[in-house]
Amino acid sequence: MLDLLNDLIWSKLLIVMLIGLGLYFTIASRFVQFRYFGSMFQIFGEAFKRQPGQLSSFQALMLSVAGRVGAGNIAGVSVAIMLGGPGAIFWMWIVALVGMATSYFECSLAQLYKRREADGGYRGGPAFYIQHGLGQRWLGIVVSLLLLVTFGFGFNAVQSYTVASSLNDTFGVPTFVSGIALMVVIGLIIFGGIKRIAKFADVLVPIMAFSYIAMAIFVIGSNAGAIPEAFGTIFRSAFGLEPAFAGGIGAAIIMGVKRGLFSNEAGLGSAPNVAAVAEVKHPVAQGIVQSLSVFIDTIVLCSCTALIIILSGVFEPGSEMAGVVLTQTAVAAVVGEWGRVFISVALLLFVFTTLIYNYYLGENALGFFTGKRWPVQVYRVMVIGLVMWGSIQDLGTVFGFADVTMGLLAICNLIALALLFKVGLRLMRDYDSQRKAGVESPVLDPKNFADLDLDPSVWPARVGSESPATTATAAGQALQR
Repeated sequence: MLDLLNDLIWSKLLIVMLIGLGLYFTIASRFVQFRYFGSMFQIFGEAFKRQPGQLSSFQALMLSVAGRVGAGNIAGVSVAIMLGGPGAIFWMWIVALVGMATSYFECSLAQLYKRREADGGYRGGPAFYIQHGLGQRWLGIVVSLLLLVTFGFGFNAVQSYTVASSLNDTFGVPTFVSGIALMVVIGLIIFGGIKRIAKFADVLVPIMAFSYIAMAIFVIGSNAGAIPEAFGTIFRSAFGLEPAFAGGIGAAIIMGVKRGLFSNEAGLGSAPNVAAVAEVKHPVAQGIVQSLSVFIDTIVLCSCTALIIILSGVFEPGSEMAGVVLTQTAVAAVVGEWGRVFISVALLLFVFTTLIYNYYLGENALGFFTGKRWPVQVYRVMVIGLVMWGSIQDLGTVFGFADVTMGLLAICNLIALALLFKVGLRLMRDYDSQRKAGVESPVLDPKNFADLDLDPSVWPARVGSESPATTATAAGQALQR
């Protein structure tokens, strides 16, 4: 059943929708992800300029990246290479490059339609721009349910499987033991808080992320002479020109699209939930920043893993090594057995924060259609159960379940984005016109979007009608008030 659904969703629908809509968004926006690539870094200058109690644009980006870095970057890449050949990496790149435009639009719309909460914070995401942008609350509820199932259940099962198989390969720990340990830790956090553990992880995970990149640079540098041939293998395999890899171009494209979406989540509808809580003057500013997270996740981190596997020489077509075990074996072949331990520890920390990130995405989705507490308690118990279930399953079952729920969520979100694309273009043109007028930090004027269902407490009216620069300054002062 899982294979049948995946074939229908991915081979017939999502390949066309993800790449097709991504290309359409890219061309119609005049390659917005490349036009503002430099601005993605300039906006970081405002990283810590925020209202008390609000998240900055930079912090929302870091939260999004922290949630994405995990099994997709380490295990997902190896799965793509195993089942689709090295050419799958090329298609992951394509999905990421066009997905940057998709992520830009979904995160800009999430900012535009976000709502202010009673505590002064913000809340938004696909369910909100579907309800307030399209007027279809029922579809918002469907998307919320799919988001809850995909992240709270499906992705958490994948993450726990990856950790369990990694620890089993490195230390010989039985998978069910790892599952029990993860279940206990996650249970303590979501039921009791355990702020010290979360705070400890917040410090260690960025360190491990940079350490992983440093490890990758060392492995790649140790085989610098083979880099051109590695890229040659990727390109030849991507177009079915490498006879050593079975499946040809079809398998490469399908696995590249699947694992690319699993890794960077562009168009999936998860990043907008985080992007919406940031404090920015114009929705487009956050859309630009969030598209950078897709670049970091796939073009940088996933490429590091792919080159480690290809350059190590341990990968062979038909190899029985599964998932993260292939990545660990590749690192160990270059730096020694301590590299296997390093990957296990790094993955454990990455997955820890990703599990928490996935859980809260699901809980936020649950909160869209009910304010009662008992459904949250039931959800928490189910999340803990799925973490245990995932740790003792096989690779095909875990990824098959996650692929089905992820695919359905992506389809609903992409349809909503296509229907709201004209609004996204209006928003982009408003931002572009202010930049051309010399406004360094454009501000949204809600009068220009009076026909839309926006929250007036989020986007107060701009003050005055003077020059663009003066108006922007006044609007900034109004936002501060």
